Amino acid sequence: METILDGKDRLFEQSENLSQNDHDKLTSAEQGKLWATYVGNTMSDCVLSYMLNHVEDQEIKMVLEKALGLSRQFIQAIKGIYVKENYPIPTGFTKEDVDITAPRLFEDEFYLHYLKYVSKAGISLYGIAVPLVTRSDIRAFFTQCIDQTVKLINLVNIVLLKKGFMDKAPYIPYPENVDFIEQHSYLNGFLGRVRPLQALEITHLYDNVENNATSKAVLIGFSQVARSNQAKAYFRRGIEIATQHYDTFSNILQKEGLTSHSLLDRLVTTSTTAPFSDRLMLFHKLDMYAVRIRAYGNAVSMCARHDVATKYVRFLAEVANYVEDGANILIEHGWLEQPPQAVDRSALVSDRN
Repeated sequence: METILDGKDRLFEQSENLSQNDHDKLTSAEQGKLWATYVGNTMSDCVLSYMLNHVEDQEIKMVLEKALGLSRQFIQAIKGIYVKENYPIPTGFTKEDVDITAPRLFEDEFYLHYLKYVSKAGISLYGIAVPLVTRSDIRAFFTQCIDQTVKLINLVNIVLLKKGFMDKAPYIPYPENVDFIEQHSYLNGFLGRVRPLQALEITHLYDNVENNATSKAVLIGFSQVARSNQAKAYFRRGIEIATQHYDTFSNILQKEGLTSHSLLDRLVTTSTTAPFSDRLMLFHKLDMYAVRIRAYGNAVSMCARHDVATKYVRFLAEVANYVEDGANILIEHGWLEQPPQAVDRSALVSDRN
């Protein structure tokens, strides 16, 4: 079976004896998750290569190098699987989508916030894959992806804390004893007595504040450098959405005397020279807002206060519309690569007729 290595030079070492199910064809779950991981990491390769060309802080540079090394290991590992399966290798993103010599668009501190932002998305992608994949080599690959990404985000947090760049989630008092909910009013949010936020609600509110703060900064940068007016308008609309969501979640926390995450707009430079293609930037925001849908869905599942849950539901619809509009722009320009899909039986019947 595929044995995972922890070294820097390679991710996999193939032993002589493969387990029986390693000979199985890739399932739809395996194809889909490998495809998403490959395309996403080719995009990360472009973004991180550009960031590394401008970073000055040596500790932040070390973290970026670690992140770029992981992306390239994941890409090479998936290529190895594709070659073994005689499977077409996705186009993803290439050197044509990045100009690493373009002027700096973000300050060094932002690189850490960005890595935290995208690492959350990676952990979510890989974590969902593990229970669904059945081939032992693919399961081992995604298990290692989770392990290495968790190590990366821990490193990011360590450096953020060391440099005083990290805003911590709000503190709340320890409970004095174990208690059980006895009143239906616990679910109130609009009428009657509204209880204080509980820990899980605070957790997801803060997480989504942090995500929107980072996303807004990315959108500000992209709006400054996008080449087409269509892309600029799309990013400006994204800024409005991120700002509204940030303000809403922050206000909920602050009304209860809880701290929020600060905005990161100050970490965007005034550059108007594009380091990335419009295709890459549009896909980036499409991809990250799709992850936002999952984050809001998770938040709703942990939220028992009707007023907060209603806001998540409304924002979910808004984000879903934004993602759809972004996909339409990419399709219009022939920029949206198609994931693996099932057989179109109706088309087969039509072709015969």
